[in-house]
Formats: sequence, C-alpha cells, structure tokens
Amino acid sequence: MKKHYLLSALTMALLVNAGHAAEGAAAAKNSAIKKGQTLAAGIATEYIDPAVRPQDDFYEHLNGKWLKTVEIPADKSSWGSFAKLRDDTLPQLRGIIEKAAASNAAKGTDAQRIGDYYASFMDEAKLEQLGIAPLDGELAKIAAVKDKAELPALLAHLGKIGVNVPFDFGIHQDNKDSTKYVADIGQGGLGMPDRDYYLKTDDAKLADAKAKYQKYVEHTLSMAGDKNAAANAKAIVDFETEIAKVQWTKVELRDPIKAYNKVNLADLSTLAPGFEWKPWLDAANLSGKVTYVIVGQPTYLKSFMQVANNTPIDVWKAYLSMHLVDAYASYLNKAFVDERFDFYGKTLSGVKELEPRWKRGVGAIERSQGESLGKLYVAEYFPPARKARMEALVKNLLAAYKQSIDKLDWMSPATKKEAQAKLAKFTPKIGYPNKWKDYSALVVARDDLVGNVMRSREVEYNRELNKLGKPIDRDEWGMTPQTINAYYNPEMNEIVFPAAILQPPFFDANADDAVNYGGIGAVIGHEISHGFDDQGSQYDGDGNLRDWWTEADHKNFADKTKMLVNQYNQFEPVPGYHVNGELTLGENIADNSGLAIAYKAYKISLKGKKPPVIDGLTGDQRLYMGWAQVWRMKMREQQQIQQVKTDPHSPGQFRANGTLRNQPGFYDAFKVKQGDKMYLAPQERVIIW
Repeated sequence: MKKHYLLSALTMALLVNAGHAAEGAAAAKNSAIKKGQTLAAGIATEYIDPAVRPQDDFYEHLNGKWLKTVEIPADKSSWGSFAKLRDDTLPQLRGIIEKAAASNAAKGTDAQRIGDYYASFMDEAKLEQLGIAPLDGELAKIAAVKDKAELPALLAHLGKIGVNVPFDFGIHQDNKDSTKYVADIGQGGLGMPDRDYYLKTDDAKLADAKAKYQKYVEHTLSMAGDKNAAANAKAIVDFETEIAKVQWTKVELRDPIKAYNKVNLADLSTLAPGFEWKPWLDAANLSGKVTYVIVGQPTYLKSFMQVANNTPIDVWKAYLSMHLVDAYASYLNKAFVDERFDFYGKTLSGVKELEPRWKRGVGAIERSQGESLGKLYVAEYFPPARKARMEALVKNLLAAYKQSIDKLDWMSPATKKEAQAKLAKFTPKIGYPNKWKDYSALVVARDDLVGNVMRSREVEYNRELNKLGKPIDRDEWGMTPQTINAYYNPEMNEIVFPAAILQPPFFDANADDAVNYGGIGAVIGHEISHGFDDQGSQYDGDGNLRDWWTEADHKNFADKTKMLVNQYNQFEPVPGYHVNGELTLGENIADNSGLAIAYKAYKISLKGKKPPVIDGLTGDQRLYMGWAQVWRMKMREQQQIQQVKTDPHSPGQFRANGTLRNQPGFYDAFKVKQGDKMYLAPQERVIIW
C-alpha cells in the first residue's frame, strides 16, 4: 500500500543537497544558549570564493571553494547538507541499533524487534545460502495463475507486501470531508522513474536508460529461474511502455481537483471495464469497509484496462514475477543486490559504489520500525532546549504571515479574512510525535530477513487499512524524527519539523539568529507557505478542498506565478535539460515566500534592536548567506536528469539564486544594481508575500 500523504516536503530525496558539519552527540547535549554567551555568525566563510562577486552569482560566491574541492562520495548520487546530515546521523542510529542487537532483549519488545531485524539483514552468509528461495512461495503463486480472472486478487495480495503493480491504493483523509479516512486508487506499475524514460525515444540518455532497464529485467528474471528471460524482458518493457502512454504527467498529477473523483464501488466496473473488482476488494480487505473510493486518475484506469486486456497472461505473470523480485532484491543474496544496484544506482543515479551494508541495514530498520528507532534517537540526541527555541521561531514566522496577509496588494479583503482563518488553524509539530507508533503486531525472526520485510509491510498495510471508519489521528506523523526533512500536509493543515533537521546549517544552537532565520526560519516559512501555494491554497483551514478565493484573486495570483514559471524554465542544470517551471511551481512559490517571510520574522525577533555585526557581516547579510549555504550541493549528471524529470523541487543552485533574485532585502544587503548578473528589474521580480 502506498501511503497517500498529500504533503509538500522540503526535499523529496535525502541525497539532494548541500554540505556542512552536523553536531555530534556532545554538542547536541549542550546546545542551550548560556547567559552572556557570544554567538557565532554560523556562516561557512571558508568556502567563499572571492573571485566571484556576490552580485553576479551569490551561490558560487558563497560556496565556490566547496564546489571546487569537495567530491561526491562514491556511494552517493549527490552531496550536500541533506546528505551530509543524513550521513552524520547514521552512526548515531547504528549505535542504537547495535546496542539493541546485542541486548538479548525479551521477545516482543522494541529492542528485540530492532535487534533481530538488523541481525537478519547483516547475516550475509545466510542470505547467500538461501538465494532466491525466500521468494519461492510468492513466485509459485504467480506461476499458478491460469487466466486473467485470477489477476485482481493476486494484484491486491502483491500490493499488501509492497510490490509495484499497475494500480495501488492508499488511505488518507477525504479531501472534501477531512473528518473521514478514505481509500484512494491511483496509477502505478512502472519500473523506471517517469513516463519520459519510456516515451522520449529522441533523447539519447533516456533511450540508453530504457535499453539498460530491459537488460536489468532480463538478468533479474534469469537469476530467478526464467528460461525465457530475454523475450519476457522485452515483453515487460513493451507492456510498461503502453502503461506509460496512458499515465498522467507529473504536472497533471499536481492538480488536487482533477485527482478527486469519488466513485461508488458499484460503478468501478463501468470506469474500468473488464476488471473484476469484487475479488480485488475482498483480497485487499476493503469489502465492507468502504462504499466509495477516490480514483486519482480515472482516464488512466480506463485506458489501462484496454492495455491489460490486450496483454497475454504469460506476459502478466512475467511482469509480476519481475516486480516481486525487484521489490525484494535488496534483501536477497549479493548477486541480486548487485544487479539491482547496477541499474538503479549506477545507471539511473550515477552512483559509483554500493553503500556499506551497515548503512543499508539502518535504512531497513527505518523503513520497518522507524518510530521505534526514532524514540531512542530523540532520547539520546535531541535536547529539549532545541525544541523550545524552534517553537519561538515558529511563533515569529506565523506572526510575520499574519501581518503580511493584511498588507498583500493582490488579495481582496474577503480572501484575506479566509487566509487569516486558515493561518490560525495551522498546527506546528516539532521534533517528534506526542504518541509513538505501536509495532507489537510485527513478528521478527533473527534468521528470516525476507519474511521480516514481508511481515513489516503487511503490518503497515493493516495499520493504514484499520484507520477506515475511525476518527482522524491528528497525532500521526508522516516522517520519523531522524529524517532530514520537513513537510506541510494540507489535509491536516500542519507543518512538521523532525528532530534531525534541527542541526547546522539549518539550525545552529550556538549561532546568532540571523543565520537561523535564513536556514530553518526559511524552511518554516517554506512549509507554512505551502498552505497558500497553487496547490495548498485549494484547501481550507480544516483540510477540505474548497475554493475560498475570489475570481480576481485567482487571476492576480496566476499572473504572479506565471512569471515564476517563466523564470525557472530558463534554468538548465544539464545541457538540454531545463527545470520544469510548472512541475516545480509549488516548491518555487514556497522557497520565495518562505525566505521573504523569514526576513520579516527576523525583523520581528529583533524587537526594534539593531542586530550585531559578526565577522564583518550584517544581520541581513548573514540571513541571506544562511539561505544560500543550505542549498550547497553537487549532483551526478544521471541523478540531475532524474531530478529534473521527477522532482517538484528545483536543483539547489537555483533554489538559492532563483529565490534571492526576487527578494528586495537581498538587493539592499549586497548592493545589487542594474548590470549585475543577479539583478532583476523591479517589475520582473515575483513578490508574493
């Protein structure tokens, strides 16, 4: 089951941005500001390249020496602040996990589940001995299918254990009645990141990826015992190409109104003729729990059924076998692990080496028991003083938004009233949940890695399914505390900041607040602004899809955002691959709005006092430098292409410079004038907040 949080995260991948040292355990435990303490600037001035003027390329000026000297680690597709913090957090998590593994904890405890799961992952000798055997039972179920009438129940079963099938469902709040949970059906089933990898045959790089994907499919099937692997691999890629043709684009998927299609169960057969829905509903354990579902892409569902009906049953069986093995390849022996890494790591992302096994083991624990691990992480590495200081920052950011709404020149009084009402209902969540997830239903065996993974996926499937018919759980988090990220969820109207992101360069407990407002302050502003971007603004303060804007306000906002689309369309991180201004619009709005509000919130925090000059830098300068150093990053070309095709976030250098060019305060702080490369004429600047 795919978890359908309709959230807007700060970054959709952990390996996407810039570099700065994280605090160690000792620093984390001693992060409260002491009376009389001299605060640092918090700027990594050692990376400044004086040969580049800040007025011409602020990103290169601030980060130039880092960009010239730092190499992307061999086991990474990119390197920067998110990836660096993640890498710094991993040894902390490893220590917690290995302590649990050595504790001989009582059966059924969190420590036993964490320790035994990790031990099963680290036992490579056992996995070599087993080979493909752990999947024999599931492969036999697929092989036993005699006709297409058996496919619906099989697809539902495979969905339960995390296999990528052509359509899946998740549980989330009903977008037009946020007091209820609802089942949602959406498109899926592709083995590559985006439909363009299948359809852009005139793009040499994407065509090469497609050819190598077919080889990966062939090799995987062959290792799983398929005697007709080459022919089946071609048939599978052809099948997925047909699926890609009828899928919605990433831009189309951004429209929550078009994605809300309430369909009574009795009408599903009309929407998708030829598919037996009752066996699917029964096998998915949905029968009797819902009377309707939300279909995200109805045209896809209808067109896909035509593709499915034209596809021979033997191709279906090969396709499902392939996706089963792919879903568990990382938990099999070295041959399967290496084969999968060769395509998804090397070919698609440009990674040179596989991560060390212990790092992958930590990731396996996070995917299966993330909050159990998070509870232990918070106890050891997240001091209460940091949370208290964050709460003060959030309070000032919300105050800045409250003041700004009333001063907007593009929003009418009626819409301003609604905007204030929505802002008043925002729920901030900082650090960690008030209530931790219960993993007692998960049975973990020290000698059964694939079984552990399968059972953990089923436990999460059932956890989601059991929400149906129950009150909304407003304590639930969509990220673990150890995640280096943040998000806004419009259905909950909440902004969430996990503990692990509250470290330098985002939040420096020993630095003056200017850099923190440019870092975590802009992150907070970014997430709040998602409630008012082109997607989030379609939800009201209760999380319901409702148009609370006047027609004139819609037009004014569209005019501004069209300018932003045009600005970002010009950026070209890889020759021939431009940023998609429509795909990245929501995140670009959030970056520009978040930094503008962070600047205003910083002024509120000063309470009329003049900020200190530290290391020759004014408060305003430190704020904007704090913003630009957050996005310091390097990325391999293959990963950059994948990001441009699939990620709603712009590449780091454009998040930095593209945002700064629209900030009036930046022009004043660094004396940017006409003729400078960072300069935009006042009428070309997009100022939303």
